[in-house]
Amino acid sequence: MTTADPIRVLIVEDDPVAADAHVMYVGRVPGFVAVGKAHTGAEARRALERTQVDLLLLDLHLPDAHGLQLARSLRAAGYHADVIAVTSARDLAVVREGVSLGVVQYVLKPFTFATLRDRLVRYAEFHAAAGEASGQDEVDRALAALRAPSPAALPKGLSAPTLEKVTVTLRDCREGLTAAGVAEAVGISRITARRYLEHLVEAGRAARSPQYGTVGRPELQYRWVKG
Repeated sequence: MTTADPIRVLIVEDDPVAADAHVMYVGRVPGFVAVGKAHTGAEARRALERTQVDLLLLDLHLPDAHGLQLARSLRAAGYHADVIAVTSARDLAVVREGVSLGVVQYVLKPFTFATLRDRLVRYAEFHAAAGEASGQDEVDRALAALRAPSPAALPKGLSAPTLEKVTVTLRDCREGLTAAGVAEAVGISRITARRYLEHLVEAGRAARSPQYGTVGRPELQYRWVKG
């Protein structure tokens, strides 16, 4: 592989909508190319048999295996691709276990393109490091590219605590909610609720569809995308 070659990424995500969004995100980052997507651990293994892969963007909750179980079996089979884990879980024990299996970064759902781009750019810096380090400082700089990512900025006017409340509210309502319903549940204005909901749609974590009533214009109904 030459320095001009892109970093080849395999998307492993059980939800088709999220998988398509991740493929699109990867394609928007210079120096990276999505070489395929898999919806199960078995599909991921078959993809690795026929395609050279440098990096797995790996959902930890697959229908046929936990993502870390898949990573462990791939290491045992001789595959050495690095892993960026994608998960909604916040269990630090899982994070520690993943370190020994080649998990170089974690991305918590729901995330934006900016968040993933930040992780990919930093991974590229680490991936590009080659040869013998001149000293401790150079080793530290290479690891810092992975271990000290800068916080990804939300769009102007959005806050992480409110996004978390909107996310939980929508995720816990199987039938979906309108912006007015989210606004009432969270305690924010309808316009503000819609901004957060549209942000989740853009991030691939929510879907919207018109809800037709008896009179007036249809309202948009938002539903959480499984992930």
